[in-house]
Amino acid sequence: MDLDAKPNRGGLYVLDSQRRIRRVLDGVTISNGMAWSLDATTMYYTDSATREIWAFDYDQRTGTICNRRVAIRIPKRAGLPDGMTLDAEGMLWVALWGGGRVTRWNPQTGILLETIRLPVSLVTSCAFGGPGLGVLFITSARATLNSASLAREPLAGGLFRVEPGTIGTANHQFVG
Repeated sequence: MDLDAKPNRGGLYVLDSQRRIRRVLDGVTISNGMAWSLDATTMYYTDSATREIWAFDYDQRTGTICNRRVAIRIPKRAGLPDGMTLDAEGMLWVALWGGGRVTRWNPQTGILLETIRLPVSLVTSCAFGGPGLGVLFITSARATLNSASLAREPLAGGLFRVEPGTIGTANHQFVG
């Protein structure tokens, strides 16, 4: 992304198993969350500025993406989509920067399924871990908050732990 977050100046790159880098997507503003469907045939990706999570057909053998489409549209009042992860049911968990929450979505229908509110506004990412991948760890930031905001949000920048009642999936391993 452009360091000043100027629109459409960034891109998405692939580091392949031979350690070659290639650009696979142009016109990105704030590159963020990525996740893959349970069968690894769909890649989900967020350019935060669009407030959309896109789905791409994904070829795991070549690392290519095609057929971009909107999987989820985040309402303006909810915040900006940031980091995300997938659970064992194939649902996406999305951190919402400025929204003070993590949300669970069905990427096939674009329907919001669940919301976890946090005592901080700048929620940055989430990942499953812990025993049996049953814990959702949620990160937050404090870098852009002024002193008044920090007084209202003393836990800003903290790491949160939630047991959402679903389990996550194992991370993909880089084979290069």
